[in-house]
Amino acid sequence: MVKRNGLWKLTQLRALMKNVQAGGIREKGIQALIVNGEDAHQSEYSTERDQRRRFISGFRGSYGTVVVMYDKALLWTDGRYYTQALSELDPPEEWTLMKEGLLDTPTIAVWLASNLPPKSAVGADANLISYTEWARLHTSLTTAGHCLIPLPENLVDKVWADEQPASTANVILPQSLRYSGQSAGDKVRLCREAMKENNVTVLVVTALDGIAYLLNWRGSDIPFNPVFFAYVILTLKNVHVFVDRSRLSQEALEQLKNENVDPIFHAYADIHVFMKEIVNSCMDQDKIWISNKSSYALHADCGEIKKHTDITPISIMKAIKNPIEIEGMKVSHVRDSVALVKYFAWLEDKIKNTKEHVTEISGATQLEKFRQEQDHFVGLSFTTISSIGPHGAVIHYSPTAETDMPITDKELYLCDSGAQYQDGTTDVTRTLHFGEPTSFERECFTRVFKGQCRLSTMIFPLKTKGNYLDTLARESLWNVGLDYLHGTGHGVGSYLNVHEEPIGITWKPHPDDPGLQPGMFLSNEPGYYEDGKFGIRLENIELVVPAKTPYNHKNRGFLTFETVTLVPIQTSLLDVSMLTDKEIEYLNNYHAKCLKTLKPFLQGAEKIQALKWLERQTLPISR
Repeated sequence: MVKRNGLWKLTQLRALMKNVQAGGIREKGIQALIVNGEDAHQSEYSTERDQRRRFISGFRGSYGTVVVMYDKALLWTDGRYYTQALSELDPPEEWTLMKEGLLDTPTIAVWLASNLPPKSAVGADANLISYTEWARLHTSLTTAGHCLIPLPENLVDKVWADEQPASTANVILPQSLRYSGQSAGDKVRLCREAMKENNVTVLVVTALDGIAYLLNWRGSDIPFNPVFFAYVILTLKNVHVFVDRSRLSQEALEQLKNENVDPIFHAYADIHVFMKEIVNSCMDQDKIWISNKSSYALHADCGEIKKHTDITPISIMKAIKNPIEIEGMKVSHVRDSVALVKYFAWLEDKIKNTKEHVTEISGATQLEKFRQEQDHFVGLSFTTISSIGPHGAVIHYSPTAETDMPITDKELYLCDSGAQYQDGTTDVTRTLHFGEPTSFERECFTRVFKGQCRLSTMIFPLKTKGNYLDTLARESLWNVGLDYLHGTGHGVGSYLNVHEEPIGITWKPHPDDPGLQPGMFLSNEPGYYEDGKFGIRLENIELVVPAKTPYNHKNRGFLTFETVTLVPIQTSLLDVSMLTDKEIEYLNNYHAKCLKTLKPFLQGAEKIQALKWLERQTLPISR
């Protein structure tokens, strides 16, 4: 039997590329193939079946795009994954890592335009690329004399063949009004109001978290994300749901009916046929609302009909949590913080007192057990990043049996983790040292904390876009020539995706960002990473709230953040001499809130270890 290693996969893929019936500029063969790791809904995380980028390259990260040519194979990914990609690309001699985000790294479109042979054809699966990205590639390639063509079948799937995992189709359950705070009927009504305001008669919903939010249903088709594979098409009269009906629990069907939604069901695979039918039935004055984030294939189904391509109204509704969702997010973060306090207390005791052997994996397993004790726990919101020493510099490191290392008192320990609860989604990072950190580690940790504090206490005008705030978290690092190569914050769902569009705090342009508004939840997570040595990140989840200011220029309205994560920050890692009075006051107040809020949940003999740890970690600091 042929060993299906990385070189074999590339060889087979290149053979298929030569036989593609390209049309256009060339009658046969494509000179480059674009492969990403997304599904037909442009999801950030994918099922095993949709991990085409990983299959062909070996790279396991959640972000990146592969370009395969006859003599080259390249991976574009961002700073979260540079180190990881270099260790995973298979075979390494066949691959070139393109470090997205660095000034000297061209975009895929620019690189292809200047490196392809004259009049080349580039192929891609149009179902797996958003309209925005397709249009960008098409413009650049056409201008350079090349062409971009949608392939009739996915070439990676042909190489994968019968070893490709099956599709997931798990049961779909209702999300009770007790947690959602708003009926599906009301959400549909608000969507139709937005449709009328924008003179559209059809709304196409493809984002899986948007569909789950709209229908008040939850699933488990994608690991860590409580979503399910479906499409929704709203008209001014009907709700069309494309899903395998056998997956729907009776409770989900009954709840939808009770929330005044009577859907018309279609097979999931019929979406393209129906799209063409509904386009054909549209009048000349009709317009279809389909986000540019949706696939190019669905946009192509629209033909010549007029389109409205803004993000869907569901994206904004979902980002601005209602009072029930806000309360759920707050209390779920309290329970989650209890679990983390128990874990860090347990871990410190194991390392300092019992000298028991705790590894990155066994530590992550124990943390999950503490979370499982909490009410309304469903599962993790992503794979726990439990990383000691040099592994902490791999920003999205995930320990494996081959890489698992003991957690000791000799190096920094970075733990980034989160959970899904029925009433909220959590994501928190803490960096600790159980021994004596170096002066440089202490300085870096202090500068990261200063950045987090600066952002958390900032007051800003209503609807300020997140990327305007990004530099605040970096200022202290930039002052001494340090930086981190990931965004500072992302939106967080309410028992939905832990990374929730369209809001974020990053240096990258975020054109769909509607601006920060009360009720939004975002992460605040500056960091610093020294390759091969250590990683530092501090992450809290922040709720956007109105700010109290003496003035309100032109009634614009001003906002600030309320921190809902309540896990102490290790003061022994801080160089207190570097902190301002305001920063010391902020930290002491934060720790007082952690102690006051969590102490009632840590009563009893079996919780004394966690309570004592919490009391020690929240002692006030001063210069």
